[in-house]
Amino acid sequence: MTGEPSSEAPDHGLWEQHAGWWQSQCTDGADPEYAELIVPLAAELLAGYDRVLDIGAGEGQLSRLAAGLGASLAVGVDPTRAQIVEAACRGGGAVYARGQAEALPLADQSFDAAVACLVFEHIDAMDAAVAEAARMLRDGGRFLLFLNHPLLQTPDSGWIDDHILDPPEQYWRIGPYLRESVMIEEVQKDVFLPFVHRPLSRYVNALRDAGLAIDRMLEPAPPPGFLAAAPEYVQAETIPRLLVLVCRKEPQSS
Repeated sequence: MTGEPSSEAPDHGLWEQHAGWWQSQCTDGADPEYAELIVPLAAELLAGYDRVLDIGAGEGQLSRLAAGLGASLAVGVDPTRAQIVEAACRGGGAVYARGQAEALPLADQSFDAAVACLVFEHIDAMDAAVAEAARMLRDGGRFLLFLNHPLLQTPDSGWIDDHILDPPEQYWRIGPYLRESVMIEEVQKDVFLPFVHRPLSRYVNALRDAGLAIDRMLEPAPPPGFLAAAPEYVQAETIPRLLVLVCRKEPQSS
């Protein structure tokens, strides 16, 4: 991550302003991490679920994926008008609603599965958003939480080339992991987006408090397409960029 830390809440207006960047750079195969890793992994983990909610759907690539897997209902929710309009234009069998992750405009226990892909690290009210995801699910339903890895993708993390050592050594620097912070990051020239860093324990405890049990934790290696596009990351295959928590809604005690 680059940028300046801030105590301000994430700016949703930046997402509206830069929706076109997301649509052109991160969808329809343009981004190798989505094309080679995230979309196939989401397909594997959502297969067989009939009613699927995509939280922070953007222009709907995972909503369309769920519909294509045979879900009878695939719903994408996003706060950004430009993304919802584009999602509807792209079609693919899903339906869309505009709304915040912390206040979803949908009925309790409406879905068998929900996914939030690289969304919760942009949400200030994360605990409320986790509780809303749990509210959407039937007992036993699946929640997939895809995150930029909270430990290894901290603010100011990155490769260090240490030329003092002989021979020189390259290693991965971890930034201020325990400090929660909001960053406005320049992801491309003149494209600024908000990111919230939290330690992993914040997510795990929020899931537990909402009645979501973690069944599996995945730390996939960066895919070949990303490594080919980032030759400066000599040993990038050893540093996961993505963390996936596969969760299950536990039955509520009466």
